[in-house]
Amino acid sequence: MPQMSPLSWLTLFFYFLIIFMIFNSMNFYSFLYQTKKSSTLKKKININWKW
Repeated sequence: MPQMSPLSWLTLFFYFLIIFMIFNSMNFYSFLYQTKKSSTLKKKININWKW
């Protein structure tokens, strides 16, 4: 039935959106980045101004 074709396109679009969002969220949360807090706290910036 041609009248029902927009319904299938809508469901396919929603399936694609859901899978896309799941894939992106899994990709985003799968990495654990190491923070560099320990190295930045140890460094002291010593600026000697020569006037």
